[in-house]
Amino acid sequence: MNEKPLVLLPEVLLLVGAVATLLCGSSLSRTRQGIAALIAAVALAGSMIAAVAGRADQTVYHHSYAIDTATTTARVVIPAAALLIIALSTGRIRGDRRQTEFYVLVLLAALGAVLLAGASDLLVLAVAYLLATIPLYGLAGWGRDAPGAEAALKLYLLGALVGVVLLTGVALLYAAGGTTRYDQLTGTLPNAAPGLVAAGTVAVLAGLLFKAGAVPVHFWVPDAVHGSTIGAATVLTTIPKIGALIAAFRLLVAIPTDTGWPTFTAVVAAVTMTLGNLAAFGQTSVRRLLAYSTISQVGYLLMAVAVATTSGRALPALLLYLAGYAVTNTGAFAVVAALPDRGALDDYRAVARRHPWLAAALVICLLGLVGTPPTAVFAGKLTVFTATWDGGHAWLVVIAAANTIASLFYYLRWLRPTFTGRPGAFPSERERDRPAATIAVLAAAATLAFGVAAGVVYDVVSGVLLR
Repeated sequence: MNEKPLVLLPEVLLLVGAVATLLCGSSLSRTRQGIAALIAAVALAGSMIAAVAGRADQTVYHHSYAIDTATTTARVVIPAAALLIIALSTGRIRGDRRQTEFYVLVLLAALGAVLLAGASDLLVLAVAYLLATIPLYGLAGWGRDAPGAEAALKLYLLGALVGVVLLTGVALLYAAGGTTRYDQLTGTLPNAAPGLVAAGTVAVLAGLLFKAGAVPVHFWVPDAVHGSTIGAATVLTTIPKIGALIAAFRLLVAIPTDTGWPTFTAVVAAVTMTLGNLAAFGQTSVRRLLAYSTISQVGYLLMAVAVATTSGRALPALLLYLAGYAVTNTGAFAVVAALPDRGALDDYRAVARRHPWLAAALVICLLGLVGTPPTAVFAGKLTVFTATWDGGHAWLVVIAAANTIASLFYYLRWLRPTFTGRPGAFPSERERDRPAATIAVLAAAATLAFGVAAGVVYDVVSGVLLR
């Protein structure tokens, strides 16, 4: 066994940070919980630094965990997103008796997502799935109120069911290939029964699609986002997607294409983006609108997964899109967190007059989610569309382009009242959450910066600048 514990330093820092945060928070008074937040932030920052400093392409622990460009991207993007989420949640959770629990759950969810991204063995994938899922149940119900309890229950019930399906898929693939390692499955699965391989692949994908919030296991997303706190909702719609989609890409590369998974994934992508956009059209709640928006985004991201073996641009395109989506989606949720009393679209009347910086951040993030240049998501969509076209799925690119144009409608429905009408009856001294507002502006600036520097970022996620 090629055991190299220091290679896993980024993951170890997340785990140690979670334990240290829990112990620290348990021994401090409610007024001093900020120390626990500092420990969590240091662990996340340290994990990112260790990921960049210690990168080297290899597989460790009997080839069950891969350290490569995809894992390194996840090691950087996931902790960065978690750090932003903790910062935007500060105003809501400061002084709460469960403040430390929030930090710990975010750290564990981030750790699970990173392990998902790096798993190159079915058993590691199953364990990472559980670690990435269980903390989300606690985050969804963190507020300890009726909506949070409903969100946590729905997430748990569907998560437990899909988890069993994923484990069944692992068993089927093991039965077909005689091993759980991806590098060995590549050689053994082509000689196995195609039906058995297809059934196992679909079952494992069901778990990963649940984590990503894709059709047909997307039902939990709107209710969980609507019922949980804004910080938890941001975690639910950002961090698990990164780990799940990279894990799906890594798994499917090892599966023979004659099982039909490229077509299956492409159809799921088309249905997911279309359903997400159609469901968002009639939403009046900003949270539900963003929830369905995140579902549609998964559809676009799955396009790169569908051409994992037929386009050399697929993986860099996926990683670039994930990085851009993470910062842009976090920025949009940060705007919602900054204006906690405004839950409906009409409540955003004349926000631009009172909070011009927040309005600007909202415009950048929402148009960024559409894919408007020069934002990060535009660069991600462009590269994903190009990779999908090169991979022989031109029909999927046409559907995605039509969905992109259609999505502009419901984002503009949010922006129209922001710049028109009279201000609503929201006392300005109560409605604005300063930490969340700061994160919203920073995230909006970051999505523009990523878009402008998309060429450099693409080279990084392609591994060109890391060799």
